[in-house]
Amino acid sequence: MSAAVPASARYLAASVPTRLATAGSAVALPVLAVQQVGDIAVGGLLVAAGLAPAVIVAPFVGVLLDRSPRPGRLIAAAALLSSLALVAAAFLGALPTAVVVVALAAAGALTPFTMGGLSSIVADTIPDERRAYAHDALSYNIAGVAGPGVVAALLTVVPAQPALFLLAAITLAGGAAAATLAVAPKASSDTRDGVLRRIAAGVRYLVAHRPLAVVTASATLSQVGAGALPIAAVGLALARTGSSESGAWIVTAFAIGALIGSLASAVFARLAVPPHQVMLAGYLVTGLATLPVVPDWGIGVSLATVVVSGFGSAPATAAMLLLRKQHSPASVRSQVFTVGAGLRSTAAAAGVGIAGVIAVAPETLFLMIGACWVTSALTLLAFPRNVARFDTVD
Repeated sequence: MSAAVPASARYLAASVPTRLATAGSAVALPVLAVQQVGDIAVGGLLVAAGLAPAVIVAPFVGVLLDRSPRPGRLIAAAALLSSLALVAAAFLGALPTAVVVVALAAAGALTPFTMGGLSSIVADTIPDERRAYAHDALSYNIAGVAGPGVVAALLTVVPAQPALFLLAAITLAGGAAAATLAVAPKASSDTRDGVLRRIAAGVRYLVAHRPLAVVTASATLSQVGAGALPIAAVGLALARTGSSESGAWIVTAFAIGALIGSLASAVFARLAVPPHQVMLAGYLVTGLATLPVVPDWGIGVSLATVVVSGFGSAPATAAMLLLRKQHSPASVRSQVFTVGAGLRSTAAAAGVGIAGVIAVAPETLFLMIGACWVTSALTLLAFPRNVARFDTVD
């Protein structure tokens, strides 16, 4: 990719497609399961399989990215393997469910590269850290809109299988763009340290540094609700319209709100509002705005309130990413980002699993989802006052 292309455009070209596929598959897989095997619980299992392994692999991914002179190439390789897993998943029914679960779990082990891994290098790619993390949040939210949106549009004319083939191709395109990202290795990286020692240092810092621990706990808990959302949306659509496919539009409405919120975050990134307060307010809005979905006031009201819910999540995500950077020394920053992203992925898998197996009405699931986000907001009340930044400490 030409050096004349703005850094933000190069970063978005790499991050949006790879994250789009993850967001889209969370909608496509439950619908695929309903179409191919007639069981939404299998869909929950497939989505969970793609999310759960991330936290186990994330520390190793962080060390690899810290030490690599071309982290973009590692991200590209991860995207290639993930695309193959999506192709395998498309053959659910022809392939045993266990084989598809294993393929998706392998892809899930690679998601720290495209989630936290890309986030860990964004500030080295885009000047101005607030602008960088606003663009990173924008990337997540563009992907969050386009993934479910593309799937929802395709499902109106074709089954879920072609949608997964398209997501695989989009993943490949993102990987090709990621290979062009040249980021200098961190000056603090020391390859003489053993991998396990580096991992231990990163995890110890993540747990012991109170501001980062509070932010990580809040962000992780929020993803239990986020993970349950696609399953709850499909269940609500089945209950109210008799069509599982229309559940994709509910998820798309949330993502549209998040995209609008991320654009607002990018515009107002320079406002002198403490990021932990932005994160708290965003999660609170997200949780409370899910409540009007519970009464059956019509699909229009449900979609509108879910848009508001998504809007609140975007500035919270941008603030979370900025806080990770501000409160982690360069020597462990990639691990902080990849482990944090891995925890969020695993929490989302837990949300998917809970939503898929508990026998409650979809309206009750939406109440539980809202409670997760509100609790995430309240967790940030424990963020210490007048805390110093450590993002310049090695």
